[in-house]
Amino acid sequence: MRSHSVTIKGAMALAVAALLGGCMSVSSDGGMEAISAAVQTQTGLHATKIGDNAQADAARHAIDRLLAKPLTAQSAVQVALLGNRALQATYNDLGISEAQYVQASLPPSPTISLARIAGGMEVEIERQILFNLLALITLPARREIASSRYDQARLKAVEETFRLVAQTRRSFYRAVASRQNERAMGAAANNARIVSQLLRKLGETGAVNKLDQAREHVFYAEVTAMLARARMSHQADREQLARLMGLWDKAGAFKLPDALPNLPAKPAVRPDIEREAISRNVQVAMAQAELETTARTLGLTETTRYIDVLELRGMSSTSRKTSVDPVTGAVERERESRRGLELELRIPVFDFGAARTREAEETWKRALNRLADTAINVRSHAREAYARYRGAYDLARHYQRNILPLRKTITDENLLRYNAMIVDIVPVLADARQRVLSQAAAIEAQRDFWIAHSDMRAAVIGGGVGETSSASPVAAASSGGGDAGGH
Repeated sequence: MRSHSVTIKGAMALAVAALLGGCMSVSSDGGMEAISAAVQTQTGLHATKIGDNAQADAARHAIDRLLAKPLTAQSAVQVALLGNRALQATYNDLGISEAQYVQASLPPSPTISLARIAGGMEVEIERQILFNLLALITLPARREIASSRYDQARLKAVEETFRLVAQTRRSFYRAVASRQNERAMGAAANNARIVSQLLRKLGETGAVNKLDQAREHVFYAEVTAMLARARMSHQADREQLARLMGLWDKAGAFKLPDALPNLPAKPAVRPDIEREAISRNVQVAMAQAELETTARTLGLTETTRYIDVLELRGMSSTSRKTSVDPVTGAVERERESRRGLELELRIPVFDFGAARTREAEETWKRALNRLADTAINVRSHAREAYARYRGAYDLARHYQRNILPLRKTITDENLLRYNAMIVDIVPVLADARQRVLSQAAAIEAQRDFWIAHSDMRAAVIGGGVGETSSASPVAAASSGGGDAGGH
């Protein structure tokens, strides 16, 4: 009996030592230190998790300071990092993952049970303490798996942050371009209105025939319709940017610059963009982390394939019995204590863990194939993004160096000829319409360059590649025809 008591106490001491030695706790920042460092390194911006009222007030003040000035692409992204609630929810998910990691890294808690059985003059008290030895033995491996899963959660948070950065940059350039186009359409509509009123007065005197008047009036009407489309497009782009920045009551308060940034003097040369993307892209890192996690899980499964349950149960019972001597009437009490150990072992005799091992193997092979697929896609997206960047640069530069100057020359020459009574109003109106469309197309080409520039950065560090630009309202208007452009 004495040896049993020592054995139980020794087992309890070992379990308590393991529990105390493996204790972990959640961090104060919810795992944000690594996220902030990655975002700062790759974008030069600050990602912050807002967890209390003081942090919320600081974020609001920072947003107010940024919105007090005309936005840039960088400041718009910083506002989004502070104000976007979906991103904050992602950081909350990271905190949940950290808590799950801490829980999974702790040794298994013992199970204690007490039982009291009484009947007649006999009372029995039974005490049990149960330890999951298999979980305790495999704790180092399970802790490594939990750590890998937590790394995956942090990479996921980084990816979502980079995705918001890329989306906000694209939205900013679209909003600025649509504002610039709206202003250009407004100026064109105002000029067309003045000319239309002038031709109406000349028509009243008989100096201009009705056909020329109609051509000018329809040109004014077309430009007015293009202006209306430009306004709707700008409003939609502005609202999308406001949503990404997480603005509630300041959706109309932010200021945009009047025009897109100028094109750089030379395009960037990125001969090693594929290698950069493979080494820096967060999606590749996520796929590698998944492969490492499944590899560790496979190793743990193979180690424990022949045992499902291994539990140690320490038992102690005390029974008290009261009896009365029938002759003397004396009350006699007897007490008996028993202690022992019970080891419970469950073996999967039907397949000896083959099904679990096969599942783990297939999971590992799936992660391996996903890593290869991710690497292929990342390389391809990097090549595509750079090709679009160079093409967009060349196109935007072509508009600025060739098309717009030629359009201006044609306009100036037609006006001189019209003023000298050499040509009538028809070629002047046709040229005016085409020049308006060329200006709008030049703005769109410049917008597409800056979006392609953002996509190239996203293709390298992660965050997703944007969709190709859809047909703009101005491009749609150019196919609408009209007498002014058909002669």
